[in-house]
Amino acid sequence: MSRFDDYLLLRLWRHLEVRRRRQFFLLFGLMLISAISELVTLGAVLPFLGVLTAPDLVYAYPGVAAVAQSFGITSAEQLLLPITLVFVAAAVVAGLFRITLLWMSTRLAFGSGADISLDIYRRTLYQPYSVHISRNSSEVISGITNKVATAVSVLNQVLTLISSLVLMTAIITGLFLIDFRIALFSCVAFGGAYGLLSYLSQSKLKRNSQTIASEQTHVVKALQEGLGGIRDVLLDGTQRVYCDIFRKASQQLRRSQGSNLFLAGSPRYAMESMGMVLIAILAYSLSGQTGGVATAFPVLGALALGAQRLLPAWQQAYNAWATIRGSRASLGSTIELLDQPVSPELLLPAPPPLKFVKNIAFKDVCFKHSPNGPWVIQNLSLEIRKGSKVAFVGSTGSGKSTTLDLLMGLVSPVEGRFLVDGEPLNENDLRAWQRTVAHVPQSIFLADATIAQNIALGVPVAQINMERVRHAAAVAQIAEFFESQRLGYETMVGERGVRLSGGQRQRIGIARALYKDAEVLVFDEATSALDNTTEQAVMQAIQELGSHITIILIAHRLTTILACDKIFEIESGRIVAQGTYEELLASSSSFRQMAASVVKGH
Repeated sequence: MSRFDDYLLLRLWRHLEVRRRRQFFLLFGLMLISAISELVTLGAVLPFLGVLTAPDLVYAYPGVAAVAQSFGITSAEQLLLPITLVFVAAAVVAGLFRITLLWMSTRLAFGSGADISLDIYRRTLYQPYSVHISRNSSEVISGITNKVATAVSVLNQVLTLISSLVLMTAIITGLFLIDFRIALFSCVAFGGAYGLLSYLSQSKLKRNSQTIASEQTHVVKALQEGLGGIRDVLLDGTQRVYCDIFRKASQQLRRSQGSNLFLAGSPRYAMESMGMVLIAILAYSLSGQTGGVATAFPVLGALALGAQRLLPAWQQAYNAWATIRGSRASLGSTIELLDQPVSPELLLPAPPPLKFVKNIAFKDVCFKHSPNGPWVIQNLSLEIRKGSKVAFVGSTGSGKSTTLDLLMGLVSPVEGRFLVDGEPLNENDLRAWQRTVAHVPQSIFLADATIAQNIALGVPVAQINMERVRHAAAVAQIAEFFESQRLGYETMVGERGVRLSGGQRQRIGIARALYKDAEVLVFDEATSALDNTTEQAVMQAIQELGSHITIILIAHRLTTILACDKIFEIESGRIVAQGTYEELLASSSSFRQMAASVVKGH
């Protein structure tokens, strides 16, 4: 095993729970006991075969007669039954230990795999928003599913490798006690053969591991893109294109997996043939000694049984090594996900919402997504009074949505400050502030669950407040539709809400925000799928919730922004104009053009 593999396994070990580490040590103790039982079985072969072929010689062996007579055995022929029973008992006990070891190893490996999957999922969910938007979800999904499965396989193979090495040590020790020269020759021959195979196959296993790690992500990506855009795929007839993408990724993945499987398993057959040749040579050599085959039979039988035990152990050890080596790229990807840092504050119970009394404000805020990237927001300063209704307008890419992300605490300013009632919002207050804010995006995510579960998204079913669900649905102007369904709020919406119209999905999103009972409602083009009448009814109902509700929105409809207390016009990450609708019409030529185009479009 290379240093790189050792380092990866050490990093994986550090991520295992303490109880799992203890279980590994307990399992190692069982491995030692199992190896000793195999050694006892091997040691029992000599007297068993000796009694079968030459009982008088065994009875005449120093100490045997004395021990036998203490048990009431007075002749050589009487040794056969007790020696047979001892040999059978040793073989049965050894088999039971091996079965128990296999059961415990498998449970431990897959139990650890479940822990690892949960840890990766938890760490991924707790990552900042900036991390999520910077990477492909296919990579994360592949890591949590396919690559964690590979990590489980690696853990299982590590246990197999250790068990095989312990067993090999016990068997080799027994063989050396039986015949030193033959045992040394066998170890050198088989060990050298497997060592040569390991050296020749390691570069191929490394290349295959890199291909497997890469193509596992590509397979998930092809599935997500093909099924995620199924409406366009069906309309455009592009099934063949996505099938070709999937076929290319899947073929390379399966070819590399098959290659690794062959490299790991193929030496077995060559070594079995080599073992048979070795036994034949030993039989021929021992038959020429004094006493012939009859005298050599017990030794030959013990060596044959030792080889029968040793060869599978060699093969298991090599197979485990090849699997670990061929999985190291996927294991590396899994460990990178396990190494994702999580702030300890995020793991604490959720704090109460952060109340604000006067206003929220930006002071000279600047933001860019990466250190070398362009500025998205530049010297942004604004104030939003509590209970007001404000809008952000501007061309596509002007920085409106990024401004909302900053306001919701999803990203943090690179420069400048975000103030709540004049106090800077720090990391300790971030979670409390986010509990004050509810967000309604343009594209609403819906789980394949009931209407009630989608409105109270993330709330355990037993804890859903149905009164709040119904109130939120009523304000969102969709309660009548839901209550007309046979199952009411227990109606399933289908995956991604396929059984609902676009307007119904958006109103569920609005109801979800209202269920949160937040003081700041953020609408990012959230009413674009609603007709004018429904939109006006929804906004009017929201405003009637109380003067403590602050509404912040991005919208292009005149009817949506007409009643705003203040409108901020943003271009290139800067505020170029602000005021009421009438004030902007009078002072901003770009806003007048925008308003004229909206009117013309309607």
